[in-house]
This record gives sequence, structure tokens and C-alpha cells, in this order.
Amino acid sequence: VSTAEIEVIPCKICGDKSSGVHYGVITCEGCKGFFRRSQLPTVSYSCSRQSNCPIDRTSRNRCQHCRLQKCLMKGMSRDAVKFGRMSKRQRDSLNAEVERHRQQQQQQQQQQQQCQGDAQEAELLSYTADVHPYLVCSPSESQVSGMIYRGSGGPPTSRSLARLDNGAHLDIRGEAFWYESRQPSHDLAGIHPYNPLEDPFSLYPHSLRNTGEPAAQWANMNKKGFSLVLTTIYFLFPDELCASIVRSHRETSQYRVEELLALRWKLLSREEIQAYQSKSVDEMWQYCAIRLTDAVQYVVEFAKHIPGFRLLSQNDQIALLKTGSMEVVLVRMSRFFNTENSTVFFDGKFAGVEVFKSLACGDLITAVFDFAHGMCDLKLTEPQIALFSALVLINTDRPCLEDRGRVQQVQKSVESGLTHILRRDNQESLMYKLNQRMSVLRSLCSLHMEKLRVFSQRYPLTAHSLFPPLYKELFASEAELLPGTTQ
Repeated sequence: VSTAEIEVIPCKICGDKSSGVHYGVITCEGCKGFFRRSQLPTVSYSCSRQSNCPIDRTSRNRCQHCRLQKCLMKGMSRDAVKFGRMSKRQRDSLNAEVERHRQQQQQQQQQQQQCQGDAQEAELLSYTADVHPYLVCSPSESQVSGMIYRGSGGPPTSRSLARLDNGAHLDIRGEAFWYESRQPSHDLAGIHPYNPLEDPFSLYPHSLRNTGEPAAQWANMNKKGFSLVLTTIYFLFPDELCASIVRSHRETSQYRVEELLALRWKLLSREEIQAYQSKSVDEMWQYCAIRLTDAVQYVVEFAKHIPGFRLLSQNDQIALLKTGSMEVVLVRMSRFFNTENSTVFFDGKFAGVEVFKSLACGDLITAVFDFAHGMCDLKLTEPQIALFSALVLINTDRPCLEDRGRVQQVQKSVESGLTHILRRDNQESLMYKLNQRMSVLRSLCSLHMEKLRVFSQRYPLTAHSLFPPLYKELFASEAELLPGTTQ
């Protein structure tokens, strides 16, 4: 059995796409790297939930203790037998499992193709029925043919679809945004909700280029048509638009608010603090880079479910993530901050600035803590944090954008959603304060890039070889472009 054939079997730890046999078990690259890091002599994990946390693709980063226990339970070990030395019985068992998964995939593909064909036929028969006169739009106004309707439960119908000139459909129903394309695409099969477990954009992408987004299906839509779709989405369904962003925020948050409240007085011990402080500069930078990358993964997943984001070009999606993901992480960090003792949730417990002493960038850490304290003072609700996070990410001021017009339309819809939420909560005055926080975020991220540039000069091996691939792609390449860097 070749490695390519083994990859049809999902990761035994989290269910993600596997990449072969690692440490004796079929796992993905993420779990392989996690297990390798867990074997370091300085690593120690603990669980705050009675050691019974579920481990899957979306939750695997929430509890390192339970993830390691599952790795060990499945048989991962540094002393595990290499694949090439498996016994005949093990190879036969592996062959049978590969064949079983291959047959399951074939059956699923056949079922999807059949369902898609039935849906297409049904829609062709019903598409023109019952058009509301207020939603009719002449061809001269737009190339969008048909409009958007509010649907109820059940499969999408013509009443809940926005039909576009290139044959694509955007469906808005309740809190879920659906996407279907009538054009052949290897990324989309029939109509599916955006499900993090099924999305082609991996939660732990090796490269941001591996987005698999459907933007190519929309490439020929003119700006007026694109604007009309987003404007119609907001004005007809402001609550649904906001609910979609809020739901994505909750599903991609590493911890719920109530969980953090229950843990807020679980502090690092003096011995644990000293252990962090005794780390070398490059070791602590690498450790924090891994933690930051974990948080960024959730931001990437959150971004994909912002209405309109995946309709942008691949280049613009990547540009927004490269320049905005760190800012969103800092916004989310305010949920992990305890203002009563100025501590932040880090590696399973709350800790103060002294934990990060060995990073040798005290001014950055102090500024980050000050920002988190200021965000907490605003007392934002979870929906407000969700909409603000989306607005921080979708911004036409970002460099390297190809189509600022489209980005601006998405930004306007998100900004309207945030205004809608604040007006509903009678807190419209918060918008001014939030705009001020956005300026502070830019300064913090610039300071982070400067510190990374200096670190990369002093510890090039760690920066270029030991940092997580996603961290390097997001930040290291940008830091190299800052003045004073040796090329």
C-alpha cells in the first residue's frame, strides 16, 4: 500500500485528511507535528474538563492534554514500528481498511451526483414561479437575473436563491449561507452548508494558496451585479447576515465565554512561570509562534464564513488574511483577558506579562495587554465582537488588493451589520471607540512585525526553519521587507 493510497483513510486522531503513517499511526500533518512537539522534555499538558474532551478537526487545538492522550491511546510512539516493517497481518488489515474507505468514497460521490442532478431538474421547473414584484430588476440595471427570497427549513428552492448571470446561486436561509455553482467545479458538489469539516480550505493549511474558494465562479460578474447581491442580502436580511457572522464567530472560538469565566482564577504557579522565564529567547518565540498559529487557524475558518468573503478573488482573500488575521487574534484575545488581575489565558491557565519575559520584547507585550484591557472596558457582547472582528478583517486599506471595489462592498455590508447590532443594543456611540481601537491594532501589528524582523536577524534558523509554515507565510515574509533587513 502506497502513501497516496493510505491517505484515503482519515487521521485516526482528529479525522482530518491524513498524510501517511506517523509514529506508528495514520495521522494528518497537524497531529504528527503536535505529537512531535509533545515529546519535548519541557512540555507538560493539563486538562480543565475532567480529561474527556472530544478531539476532532475543529476542536483538536482546544485541549492539548486530551489530544495527546488520544494520540497515545491510538498507539502513537517514538518507538513505533516503521511502515515498511509492518507484519503481513498488519499490512493485510491496512489494505482492507484502505479498500473499505475507497468504496465508501465512491458511494458518497455517486449519491452526491444523483442528488445534484435531481436538484437541478427540480429547480429548472420551479425557478420562474412566484416572483415578488418589488424584487424584479430589469436587465439594464444588473446582470443578476432573479432575486433573493427568505426561505424556511428544508432544501433550498428557487424562492431562496439569488441567481446570477454565470449560473451560480447564492442561498440565504435562516442563519446559514449556502453556495452552489451550476458550473463544473472540483471544490463544490451539490448544495451544502459551509461546514468546517467538509470545507476544502483545511483548518491547518500548509499554504494560504490552498484556499479552494469558489471565487473563480464569480470572476465574470460585473461590479454592479456584485454590489447588488451584497446590498440586497443586507437590506432584505440584516438579522440573517449578522446571525451568520455571529454563528461563525462562536463556532470558531477556541473557548466559550462561560468556560473562560470558570477558569479565570486558574493561575500559573510560581514554578510554571519560572519554567517559561527560563526558556531561551528563540525557544519562547517558537513556542508562542505555535500558539499564535493555532489562533490564526480559527480566524481563517471564521473569515470563510463572512458573507461575501469567498466571492472575492483568491489574491484578495489571501491579502486580507495576511494583513488582518493578527489584528483579529488581538481582538479575540480580549475574551481571554481578566481585568481584575491583568492576566491572559495562555496554555491552559491565566498568566501575567512576566510569563513572556524571555521573549525580550516587553514593550510589545505591555502594549498588547493594555489593548486587551481597553477592549474589555468597552464591555462588548459576543455579537458585537463577532461583527467588529469581521470589520477589522475586511478593509480596503489593506495593501496588494486587486479589486478594492468588491472588497469595499463586502466591507460596507459588514459595517452595516455592526451598525445594525449597535443600534439594536442602543450603543451606537461605541462605533467611534471601535474605530479608535482599529488604529491601535495597526500600531500593535506594526510593532509585532518590527520585533519579528529583529528576531529573524538574530535567530535566522528558528525563524526560517522551526516556525510553523502558516506563521512564516503570514508574517515572516512581510517582516523581511521591512527596512533594515539583510536580504
